[in-house]
Amino acid sequence: MGFFEKIKQGLSRTASSIGSVFTASELDDDFYDELEERLILADVGMDATQQATERLRAAAKERRLKTAEEARGALREILTQMLTVGSSELNIATKPSVVLVIGVNGVGKTTSIGKIANHLRTQGKKVLLCAGDTFRAAAADQLTVWAERAHADIIKQDEGADPASVVFDAVAAAKARGADVILCDTAGRLHNKQNLMNELGKISRILDRELPQASKEVLLVLDATTGQNGLIQAREFQQIAGVTGIVLTKLDGTAKGGIVIAVANSLQIPVKYVGVGEQMDDLMPFDPAAFVEALV
Repeated sequence: MGFFEKIKQGLSRTASSIGSVFTASELDDDFYDELEERLILADVGMDATQQATERLRAAAKERRLKTAEEARGALREILTQMLTVGSSELNIATKPSVVLVIGVNGVGKTTSIGKIANHLRTQGKKVLLCAGDTFRAAAADQLTVWAERAHADIIKQDEGADPASVVFDAVAAAKARGADVILCDTAGRLHNKQNLMNELGKISRILDRELPQASKEVLLVLDATTGQNGLIQAREFQQIAGVTGIVLTKLDGTAKGGIVIAVANSLQIPVKYVGVGEQMDDLMPFDPAAFVEALV
């Protein structure tokens, strides 16, 4: 099953809800009110929803759209544009490149790292995992299991070790072993925001010092089922860590999915991957147009 089929399956309930709007006989105020309501219920968010419907009204007037089906096509174009805010490709141009993976506990961070490692390995990349979340019990053990599944090397230390020192070891190992990409797990939650900021700052300084020319990505993992809370998380982590891309997980049945439009539009952060299941190959590079077609 390809990207579109899996996304379509995951978003089927939301797509059915939004799709019912396009049975309207005319593009009147009732049509737009109903569309706004359905988009908000799909977690697109108030701001992005209002932008989308205002742009659709303008497009309908300008192009003299008459039918709901014509409006559906125009809405797809608008939402795709709102999602296309930068490259959805991972920036891993240098050897080694570094990908820091951040996010609160429970969103599927460690699982996503394993799946990204597997995806990169199938592209012929040599991947090294770095167990930088030394605060959560058994985080390194969990990452080790995924390293084995993805046939990737892993660098780890004892629980409670300094995360920056694990990153330092990983950089040295990557250089020695000729790794193409270092995938770093990080703490999802510390005692407070300042502690988390300090830890991520230390890690960034190590990377800037040891690999000053390396391509770097900071991927924020969001659980698609958390709705608008995901936008709050994205805002906080953007301030703390300068997020360069989103990984959206758990998009397999219960999720509404519209949160990616809210995040991309509000914070101008591109989506890089979406997770649509539990299998190793169920994390896929993001395709904005295919996503929107499945949603609308």
